[in-house]
Amino acid sequence: MEHKLFTLDEANALLPQLKEDLRKLQQVTEQFEGQLLEYQKTKMIHKQAFTQTNGKHDPFFEMESKLEFMKMETDLLIENFKRKGVLLKMIQPGLIDFPAMLDGEEILICWKEGEESAAHYHGWHEGFIGRKPFPNT
Repeated sequence: MEHKLFTLDEANALLPQLKEDLRKLQQVTEQFEGQLLEYQKTKMIHKQAFTQTNGKHDPFFEMESKLEFMKMETDLLIENFKRKGVLLKMIQPGLIDFPAMLDGEEILICWKEGEESAAHYHGWHEGFIGRKPFPNT
């Protein structure tokens, strides 16, 4: 596995920016979900992909364009986490892992939304359920 490795201090130094990125991502995904529901309701009511009334634009085209834009924005925000070398495990609630080494073993420093700082870790194959407090160094 080739990836950036973080120390606990590096992970916590990056955390304020990641929290802000996460808030933006949560807002966009929440808006996307609301827009998608509205689109599905509208499409169900009309039962036709394209309707033109009184020269107005097709409502599906505008809704689909907005959804596509929101999806691109979401993908970009998710990609920003990858570029920083962290693993975004969950958007709601936020769950972020930082690849690291501890006693010669590859681990993931783990932060969950609501926690002040990253202070836990788990193995690559243990997942969140295997979280342990990070040892004091």
